[in-house]
Amino acid sequence: MSSARRTFFKQAGLGVGALAAAATPLLADSATPAGRTTRSELLAAAAHWDELQQQAEPWDTSWAQKITGKYKAMFDVPEVEGGVGVMRAGIWQRQYADVLKAKPADLSTVIVIRHAGIVLAMNQEFWTTYNVGKNRKIKDDDGKTMRFNPVLPRPGQEPAGGAAGLMLDTLIKGGAIALGCGLAFRSVVGLVQKQDKLDASAARAKAMSMLVPGVIMQPSGIFADVMAQEAGCVFVNAV
Repeated sequence: MSSARRTFFKQAGLGVGALAAAATPLLADSATPAGRTTRSELLAAAAHWDELQQQAEPWDTSWAQKITGKYKAMFDVPEVEGGVGVMRAGIWQRQYADVLKAKPADLSTVIVIRHAGIVLAMNQEFWTTYNVGKNRKIKDDDGKTMRFNPVLPRPGQEPAGGAAGLMLDTLIKGGAIALGCGLAFRSVVGLVQKQDKLDASAARAKAMSMLVPGVIMQPSGIFADVMAQEAGCVFVNAV
């Protein structure tokens, strides 16, 4: 199994059983190019769908009805990469306002935080408590382990210059729709469960309480991507 596919299952929290199922020769497509998800891997993911569906609350898809602006864009953020994927959503808003004289009501911004990027949807307390930078091997610009969520203000500090308008919390307050991948969130729950020695239900509840306010969890990031495009958004590969 390629490292890309292995990372996919790890981020989805599917565990050793799914990895083993995905490697079953009888289901594998031997001619599948490296880096592409195989039929067996999708079957393994589907086998865990019932478990994912056991969340207490229903999925909220009402956000799609709020995509009503003249200009609509969905920013796909599958990696951390210093938070640039989220920040690009804010830059797009500024440039459309400056160049096209678009008003806030003219812009519908959707940010889909998925795959390894899911930790961007977690607050600073989560990053500190669970040593996200160390656990995920995320480096800052200076090469040191990243200690804080790069798309949120650091504790006790205000973002310099115009950076405040590019932060996730500010974008949400300004009307941007931020969506989280339910599959990738399983890895977040797993981190809480392992460190705090909680059962799955309690770990999920605690992880949900540490989401950035306003982030709406979806069945998967791809589900959110497609739904946003069906609502008229242009797809932006933000990372």
